[in-house]
Amino acid sequence: MGKPANASVVREEAPRNVIREWPECDRPREKCMARGASALSDTELLAIIINAGSGERSAIDIARDLVGAYSDLRALSRRPLSELMQRRGIGPARAVAIAAAFELGKRQAAIGDSDSLRVQGPEDVAQRYIPIMRDLPTERFIALLLNNAGRVIREHLISQGSVSASIVHPREVFHAAVTEHASAIILLHNHPSGVRTASHEDRAVTKQLIEAGRLMDIPIRDHVIICGSGYVSFAEQGWMA
Repeated sequence: MGKPANASVVREEAPRNVIREWPECDRPREKCMARGASALSDTELLAIIINAGSGERSAIDIARDLVGAYSDLRALSRRPLSELMQRRGIGPARAVAIAAAFELGKRQAAIGDSDSLRVQGPEDVAQRYIPIMRDLPTERFIALLLNNAGRVIREHLISQGSVSASIVHPREVFHAAVTEHASAIILLHNHPSGVRTASHEDRAVTKQLIEAGRLMDIPIRDHVIICGSGYVSFAEQGWMA
């Protein structure tokens, strides 16, 4: 019986770049198990998250292209899901897995020695929230509600998208403070631009809330603005009077 007409085509087909066929010491999962995650390159870590190849490309190939497309991991972490899904080999499931991994990293970096942050100064707020807020694409305004010991008992999101006196209303801030029996409040928001200065709106909102805090007997202790990897503190600048 003769050979199938397409037999030669099958033999000449290029072999797939399959990671499980690599030497065991070079496979990302096995390498991680033997030496720990810190021994892996950025590409190898991403390949583990991507999990499997696509077509003739391995997870390493896809991860290498993704790492090469951006200046560093921070730049990659800031890209929206819609952009990640446009990359070859990255569909919705993989884009979501990558975004989730970056978010876990941010949250882990923001956790101190205790789950409950004790605020003794603006640097405590900055250390906790810079990893979380520096790369947000829009402004987010948060009220940190403090107890008598100066520990944050709740983070209350007031607005997202912009900061203005018409959006950041005292009613929203102090209703949460009264509900949680807060003793004081620290205001917190971010500048997506990274500009390290307080705007006219920032000052107006802060003044309005300070005055409301005096009437409610729940003082505003500070307003911290996260600006990239730095911050601005109204208390440090003497702007809380």
